[in-house]
Amino acid sequence: MQNGRLAAWYFAYFAFIGAFQPYFALYLQELGLPAQRIAWLMALSPAMRLVAPLCGSWFAARIGRRVRAVSVVSATMAAALLCFCGVLATREFWGLALALLSMHFFWSASLPLVEALTLKSLEHRPEDYGRIRLWGSLGFIVTVMGIGWLLDHVGIAIVPWLDAAMILATLLASLALREAPLTPSAHAAEPLAGLYRGKMLALCLASLCMVAAHGALYVFYSIHLVAHGYDKSAIGALWVLGVAAEIAVFLSMPYWSKRVSYRAILLASFALAAVRFVMIGWGAESIVCLLLAQLLHGASFGAHHVATLMTLNRWFSARRQAHAQALYGSVAYGAGGLIGAVLAGELWVRVGSSWTYGAASVLALVGLMLIWRGVEE
Repeated sequence: MQNGRLAAWYFAYFAFIGAFQPYFALYLQELGLPAQRIAWLMALSPAMRLVAPLCGSWFAARIGRRVRAVSVVSATMAAALLCFCGVLATREFWGLALALLSMHFFWSASLPLVEALTLKSLEHRPEDYGRIRLWGSLGFIVTVMGIGWLLDHVGIAIVPWLDAAMILATLLASLALREAPLTPSAHAAEPLAGLYRGKMLALCLASLCMVAAHGALYVFYSIHLVAHGYDKSAIGALWVLGVAAEIAVFLSMPYWSKRVSYRAILLASFALAAVRFVMIGWGAESIVCLLLAQLLHGASFGAHHVATLMTLNRWFSARRQAHAQALYGSVAYGAGGLIGAVLAGELWVRVGSSWTYGAASVLALVGLMLIWRGVEE
């Protein structure tokens, strides 16, 4: 029953991302904002992921004896919905910035808590994580496809209203979550100090590079495709193909994890990510090239994400998972996402789309070297 509740939450949470990430930049473009300001507004999400996860995990730990972590998740979702109402009320840059900043702070605080809750629920079968997490990918697919089709028939102004509906759905799903019992860990794990040194540092910095490499994808991919003549339905279909590849990886990870080390999976994901971004940057005229590049999303996101979470699950006990997940999320998706979005915005204006994706490929290669040198089998 708990797995179903978690699946519903992931579905709703990533349905919002499917409604926001591919299309909100197009909405901002429709408002007449220049590329650099679009990049800054889209960078507010990773900026808040730099601080909000650690704040959320710290707050949940401090009140853990009095208030359940799932109550913190519900409260942050309610606050995110309230803050997003500001987006519906203004079209000015600074008003949008304030509303998005506050919304993303509360939104980002919840994911590490739910990830830790999921791993606690699967303590004796962590390889099943992907089978729950794939529902998030399905939620992403439903909204990307549905909104892509819808925007070909109605105005772009509907985008923020759809985003608000997805936040409301996530709030409702969070109300059904239940706290998982904390049982003694069956495997050895590093103390809390291990979060801040050695292999954990290498893993987090490599993940920072991977997420930063995706900055050009998450901010400008839809705009890049529009510039090459693709309509919104085609853009939605390409986003969906990438997430479908991600789902395939989630389903197959129990098979691969028994045959290949997580370190080898990480190395492969970084190498394939480097290839993917070159294909997007210089092959956008070819639909075949774009299709192949989107299939590689299964490696650059799906395999990387699961292998990283399973590595953290192996390194740290259940009592340390929320803190480990928060630190990983802050460094990788916070700092990495912020650096990637801002860097993409600057490069997009200065050197153009192809070289922006070329820089993303270089970042993936840097991450590969960090895993190679810093993370053992």
